[in-house]
Amino acid sequence: MLHPAQNISTLALLCLTGFMAAGCSSTAVTGGITAGKLADCPAKDNCVSTFATRTDKKIAPLTFAGDKAAATTQLKTVLAKRSDAKIMSDQNDYLHVEFTTPIMRFVDDGEFLVTSQGIQMRSASRLGYSDFGKNRSRLEEIRTAFEPCCK
Repeated sequence: MLHPAQNISTLALLCLTGFMAAGCSSTAVTGGITAGKLADCPAKDNCVSTFATRTDKKIAPLTFAGDKAAATTQLKTVLAKRSDAKIMSDQNDYLHVEFTTPIMRFVDDGEFLVTSQGIQMRSASRLGYSDFGKNRSRLEEIRTAFEPCCK
């Protein structure tokens, strides 16, 4: 029979392993493009979007001067330099990106829609209720690397 402290440690290890496995195997929560827009965020606090209806989930689009092709190239360059990003889908003016956190290996979904008015963005965690601001901070890092763009 295990000591009570060993039972708690074993249970904690099993829970942690389950969360890690779930983070690695969860399915994408992207909404794609509907009526020329990215999806709004769900009720959970683990998402930001340029099309969010709640102000605490809203984020400004990326801005650029010049043409969409140059902006798309710049965005792909910024994403390629990130160790946490992997472009999963590149369809015309739409990119779906998987972002993986370094320690726990949780996967978040990022979406980018390049329009003549700017690059619309959405980033959402696949698991949990809160992301502790990670999706917003990640997109702001991308903004800093992207802007100013393009000539």
